[in-house]
Amino acid sequence: MEDVVVTFFRDDAGGAPVLVEGLPGIGHVGKLVADHLIDELGGEKIAEISSVHFPPQVVVDEQGVTHLVNNEIYRCEKDGVAILFLVGDFQSTSAEGHYVLAERYLDLAEALGVRRIYTLGGYGVGHLVEHPRVLSAINMERLRPEVEAAGGSFENAGSGGMIMGASGLLLGLGKARGIEGICLMGETSGYIVDPRSADSLLTVLSAMIGIDIDHTTLQQRAEAMEQIIANIRETEEARGREELNYIG
Repeated sequence: MEDVVVTFFRDDAGGAPVLVEGLPGIGHVGKLVADHLIDELGGEKIAEISSVHFPPQVVVDEQGVTHLVNNEIYRCEKDGVAILFLVGDFQSTSAEGHYVLAERYLDLAEALGVRRIYTLGGYGVGHLVEHPRVLSAINMERLRPEVEAAGGSFENAGSGGMIMGASGLLLGLGKARGIEGICLMGETSGYIVDPRSADSLLTVLSAMIGIDIDHTTLQQRAEAMEQIIANIRETEEARGREELNYIG
């Protein structure tokens, strides 16, 4: 097997000027946004990507049939705006593999006419956030005013932080190819799957891309998660009171 294998399902799948990457990361924030957009826009899967750099396992479907693990490329179009999505459940298991995969993703992006890449992720702060900011990074300085106008923040700039995996490498390696790169990171605790942070990120991304998206599903998930968190807090407080009574 080659290091990376790409299987297209159509010869005429069509390209797009924009690629959105939403692979797993902190709080699954980017993945939640990308999956939500694909669902809302009725995306079509045009390709699958398998690699020796993914975990050594297969997925067993509901019929008991095994499939190699893979990531996927979807194409969506709304109001004349075409968008490609790189999604899936896997990133590389090695540092070398991250570079190999990122270069292959960029090869595909160039072949499909991509001129700008948005990479999505979470920005872990270690505590629950009531009103998540969308923190940002760019690979070309001229992109900053556009990001700020859409609601993205650069308050994290100069903090010495790093962006790991595909979300960072697509910006760094893409710059050498002349591909614009914008990383949008929803502020999140990093402890839980965070649909509230994803909802904030979706607002900024949709403004930048220029499409209107229904947020209802994400907001419902955020409300459900908040109820779970409230239940956990209540349980912990009750346990704390019991321990104090026992000590007294």
